[in-house]
Amino acid sequence: MNKILPSINANIMGSDYRVEESRKPRFLCLHGFRTSGEILKKQLNKWPESVRQKLDLVFVDAPFPSQGKSDVEGIFDPPYYEWFQFNKEFTTYTNFEESLEYIQDCMIKHAPIDGLLGFSQGAILSAALPGLQAKGIALTKVPKIKFLVIIGGAKLKAESWAEKAYALPIECPSIHFLGKEDFLRPHGEELLKSVIDPFIIHHPKGHTVPRLDDKSLQTMHSFIDKIQKIVAEEENESDVQSQESIHAT
Repeated sequence: MNKILPSINANIMGSDYRVEESRKPRFLCLHGFRTSGEILKKQLNKWPESVRQKLDLVFVDAPFPSQGKSDVEGIFDPPYYEWFQFNKEFTTYTNFEESLEYIQDCMIKHAPIDGLLGFSQGAILSAALPGLQAKGIALTKVPKIKFLVIIGGAKLKAESWAEKAYALPIECPSIHFLGKEDFLRPHGEELLKSVIDPFIIHHPKGHTVPRLDDKSLQTMHSFIDKIQKIVAEEENESDVQSQESIHAT
């Protein structure tokens, strides 16, 4: 997708223009519990290049080394990391605030970040962050999260955090992957009740990053087209403002 922007350096048919490629939507990618950014990158390689080439994906490791056995041992090589720790009921968290600070630091380092892509524990965090940001509790030093990709996600269960994270509906464009055999599927469906106009992909697998069949690929492309248009419009608006500032001086 190209956009034509005013320029003082080129002349086409008597008017000044330049053609510039639109910036791809950039996502900070948050991996699953006791895995890593490299592992999530490999998991997403199941998706066709027609999807991956349209997104700017930034992979990072969670801030805490794994404190126990990883479910992916023997499938993916270590090291493994975790975003925060929790009790058996998933109602009490340790290092949660530290993880939010770390994610903000990553967003600053890899700016501009447009959205979050998360799997499993990373998806739970990703889906909670727009609400926490809107409440001024997290990500206060970075721009508003504009997009979400939630794979095998759920709501936070710790009441002290959940009541803040989902006090407001999730309004940003989002796409949610629900696996028929995923133990988190009922929780992912519950999360959808807090989301406005989500894109949804149902797949037959369990708690995993699924391959995209023809139907889900069409849904994914529709989501990408929507968010790419938003990014392009924001870029255009920013460039117009810059040109107006130049001419004003």
